[in-house]
Amino acid sequence: MAQSPRVGTLVRVTNVGNGVYRVDLDGRSELVYVAGPPGDVWAAWNGQVFRGDLPAERARSGAGAHGAYSLTAPMPATVLKLHVATGDQVRKGDVIMVLEAMKMELPLRAANDALVAAVHCREGEMVAADLTLVELEYV
Repeated sequence: MAQSPRVGTLVRVTNVGNGVYRVDLDGRSELVYVAGPPGDVWAAWNGQVFRGDLPAERARSGAGAHGAYSLTAPMPATVLKLHVATGDQVRKGDVIMVLEAMKMELPLRAANDALVAAVHCREGEMVAADLTLVELEYV
């Protein structure tokens, strides 16, 4: 059975893709997959499935309608091509950058229409897994 974090424990949740969140807690980083409409949300974490409701504020706005999220490296890789700069607007599905890992090219795409708030990497740079590469704000 999963334990709840202690009171005062910092939990950081980062949207890393459509329905995928990275949860950082006590020096650990884990992925949580979320699906379903507001009012009937299912989350898969650590081999378990949880069912619940979105907070009222998020349900009113529509899942992912505004706020910020970041793109992170899914594995150690090299930034092959960067297609955006700070201040650019992107559309859902646009390729933000292309990483190269294990002789494969991996395009990272925008999960929603967004504004590029910050770029934390450059072409040719080697990046570690889970490193924040680009911060985006929903538009």
